[in-house]
Amino acid sequence: MPRDINYGGHLGNDAIVTLFGNARASMYREMGFTEGDLGDGENGTIMSDLVVNYRAEGFVFDEIRIDSRIGELATGNFRIFQRMVRNDTLIALAETGIVVFNYNRHKVGRLPDVFMERLQEVERNVCDSHRLD
Repeated sequence: MPRDINYGGHLGNDAIVTLFGNARASMYREMGFTEGDLGDGENGTIMSDLVVNYRAEGFVFDEIRIDSRIGELATGNFRIFQRMVRNDTLIALAETGIVVFNYNRHKVGRLPDVFMERLQEVERNVCDSHRLD
């Protein structure tokens, strides 16, 4: 049995958390950032909390999609909202608290302007792609 499948024969909760984490890292990469660098060479991220709401079973060989968006931005933190779906079935929801952290100074940092600008650009592109003309 694949290691992501648990004793109940479905996708394990630990695997779901890992998949959400991978999707978070991919989202940063698509924006041009990493978890360790939000674009200014000084500030990265630390996960402060994670809540997962399991809604349906997932099974081996399921094709899943994870949608991610950033919200609730503040000076030194934000939240990431994610959903895992298989076709029209919601498998899980996740909400992650992210703290901006300056790894050089070992203290909470500020959201870099370059990150905020890129986030606004991404949001504009998403809105434009969903516009009904």
